[in-house]
Amino acid sequence: MVIVFLAAVLNYVDRQTLSALAPTIQHDLAMDDRAYADLVNLFLVAYTIAYLISGKLVDKLGTRRGGAIFVIWWSLANIATTFVHGVRSMGACRFMLGLGEAGVWPAASKAVSEWFPAKERATAIGLYTMGATVGATIAPSIVIPLAKWTLPGLGEGWRTAFLITGIAGFAWLVPWLFLYRKPRESQFISAEELAHIEQDGEPAEAAGEAWSWKQVLTFRPVWLLLFGRLLTDPIWYFFQFWFAKYLHSERGVSQDGLTMTWMIYAAAGAGSLVGGWLSGVLIKRSGSAPAARMRVMFGCACLMVPAAFLITRATSTPEVMGLAVCVVFLSLAWLTNITAIVVDVVPKHSVATVFSVVAAGSTLGGIVMNLIVATLVAGPSKKAAGFMDEALAAVFGPLLKAIEGRGYNPWFLVMAVLPLVAFLILRAGGLLRRRNSDTSLSC
Repeated sequence: MVIVFLAAVLNYVDRQTLSALAPTIQHDLAMDDRAYADLVNLFLVAYTIAYLISGKLVDKLGTRRGGAIFVIWWSLANIATTFVHGVRSMGACRFMLGLGEAGVWPAASKAVSEWFPAKERATAIGLYTMGATVGATIAPSIVIPLAKWTLPGLGEGWRTAFLITGIAGFAWLVPWLFLYRKPRESQFISAEELAHIEQDGEPAEAAGEAWSWKQVLTFRPVWLLLFGRLLTDPIWYFFQFWFAKYLHSERGVSQDGLTMTWMIYAAAGAGSLVGGWLSGVLIKRSGSAPAARMRVMFGCACLMVPAAFLITRATSTPEVMGLAVCVVFLSLAWLTNITAIVVDVVPKHSVATVFSVVAAGSTLGGIVMNLIVATLVAGPSKKAAGFMDEALAAVFGPLLKAIEGRGYNPWFLVMAVLPLVAFLILRAGGLLRRRNSDTSLSC
């Protein structure tokens, strides 16, 4: 899992390079907040598209080859960003980055299903999710200093940050291609370790054909989990794409001072690990993996209400940071467990495909969040709407008119209740109820 962890680190360093350097890049490319929101949405649209196909590709090609393809793709996209000269070329590069970056997560979930028994899966998912938060944590401390370097022929210093972080992906490929194999094919695993991995009764290379799209789309938990992530993942996307801008514009934090956001991502890493560990403890007591995950998620949902609400009442930056740390900790503990449920309820041969469909709900929620927050912050647009703005406005037009220019506080209030609403939907939809028509749980 160390190599998967490092892939997650690189994934988030590359995606956070833009948000960490947003004030500088916006100035150099003459980009307003709406243009920045469009860039984020282009990334998320590509991410959604890639999710829908990447899981099937990983299930077909295997974890090793599939993971390598996506890391190569997004590393090239990040390197290409070095040479952009306007909003359009930046948008094209962010779109290509999104197409590549989504693929690592189905590959990671498949690796967990291949290498871990049920009681350890959430901890393993927490570990690679922590890799994402570590990447986001260290990104400002890496890319902000890199942006002060100006390499000959590149122009502004922020271009150096994209170049170097993109090259790092190719260094990762060496250990991945050399070391990663399925448990039964690995020369580094003993018979006792293999027996431990397969203790749930399904070997990592379980026989059976991968699910068809019809089987995937008619499996009830797929839709419940998709809606669960659609409602709750926007919380984490907000902290990735907008929180640094919030600190800069609303709390007066300078570009260099934004390195303090490492605390947010450190909290996310801690939440990932603690959430996975806690559900593992509950599984040992109750024996039901999905039920244990839901108990942890309910606790997170309840605690989220006061934590997010109080951000709107905070009077100082330290108060905001303390409350934001709590919100992110709870959000990632929730995310780790709802992700683990996918691995719990789907046979190993189709985990990546189902994971990718469920995760598409995540990016759709992120797109809607991005539109809402941009409207709250930027107010009425002073430029002609682009195709994406027009499409989203056709659906959300009345809502957007009602919230224009109201600032960040309404979003924090919405964020406070999203996990609780999602939990109630999962419970009411009978996520834990087994029916004969459903495929039997893998754990």
